[in-house]
Order: sequence, then structure tokens, then C-alpha cells
Amino acid sequence: MSKKECKWFSVCSMKFYWQQGKIDEIWIKNYCLGNWDKCIRYQKKEAGIFYLDYLMPDGTLNNKLK
Repeated sequence: MSKKECKWFSVCSMKFYWQQGKIDEIWIKNYCLGNWDKCIRYQKKEAGIFYLDYLMPDGTLNNKLK
């Protein structure tokens, strides 16, 4: 990848959902190990804004992860 891993990846619920097989690896490749600055989760975390664990990097809510 052209960018390093997101600094929040080790504690991000997306990492754990991916490891559990609940989300596809493409999310990790496209955001966590790629364009993490485009990730809505990253943006909210950096701004100190609360978000739900099942908020996807593109800003959609995945209710299956509740």
C-alpha cells in the first residue's frame, strides 16, 4: 500500500469485525491500509465525535454488526 496503516487500526472495531469474518477485506484495504484519511470513522475519531461501532468507513451503518 502507498500509505501506512491507520493509527487507530489496532483498536478499531473494523479490524475485529474483519478478523471475525463479518466484513470483507476490501474495507481494510480501501480504508485502514489505504485511504484512512477518507474514512468517516477516522475523521470522527480525530474530531472527538462519538460514533457507533457499526459505522462503516464510508459513513453507512451496518446493522448486521450490532
